[in-house]
Amino acid sequence: MRVMITGAKGQLGQDVVKVFEGPGHHEVIAVDIDDFDIGQRDQVLGAVTSTRPDVIVHGAAFTAVDLCETEVDTAYRVNTLSVRHFAEAARLVDAHLAYVSTDYVFDGTKATPYFEWDTPNPQSVYGATKLGGEMELGGDATIMRTSWVCGEYGHNMVKTILGLLESHPTLSFVDDQRGHPSFCADLATMIYRLATEKRPGRFHVTNQGAVSWFEFAQEVARAAGEDPTRVEPISTADMDPPRPAPRPANSVLDNAALRLCDIPLLRDFREPLGELVAKLTT
Repeated sequence: MRVMITGAKGQLGQDVVKVFEGPGHHEVIAVDIDDFDIGQRDQVLGAVTSTRPDVIVHGAAFTAVDLCETEVDTAYRVNTLSVRHFAEAARLVDAHLAYVSTDYVFDGTKATPYFEWDTPNPQSVYGATKLGGEMELGGDATIMRTSWVCGEYGHNMVKTILGLLESHPTLSFVDDQRGHPSFCADLATMIYRLATEKRPGRFHVTNQGAVSWFEFAQEVARAAGEDPTRVEPISTADMDPPRPAPRPANSVLDNAALRLCDIPLLRDFREPLGELVAKLTT
């Protein structure tokens, strides 16, 4: 199978490329920002029709959540319009399109975990543009929503917390935002399965275990052999300065579609967290 992976040099993309280049021996076309402009229709159509992939995993995105609030046109161009172009290109070459989306499509006000069939209501530009990307896709595409992504590559909260543990005696993290941490190495395996099986529809794909950012920071400290009581709770309202983009208070995604399809869910997040911390600290 020939697979085009966008955002291939990103935090998640590098693990996705690893999985597709692994035992399955798929031919990978790994593309990123320096290869072509995903916001330009002609460039996307040219790249796809010249290589004719069987599957396109579209993971490239403008993920700077706060910056999206001011760079609105760029966010829509990268996160929404590019999906339109890839959807058109996929139709031209009869390729299956798999799109990586986000928990930010929800407003975070639900008292229980979000199902794939709940009505989105994004509160940030980032969330609105990712939902826009979903809306550009037909029913045959695979949409994979994930949350709180961390991995070996790029910038993420695990690396931030480890750095703060080295430089600060105490850390403060919010205790009123909850979600499922998701680890790239595990996410990549499910992206591989859903994309190669060409499963249609929306899937919530996260590691298991719902925690607040405060609890997550404590788990990172514990995994690093540090005292978790060094992490102190604060409320979102007490953050100084406040974040420009609103964060959903409830980002917990129920992986209902996977469960109902009898697809084994990803591990409890503490397992890949321990593996990642060990890799980053040795």
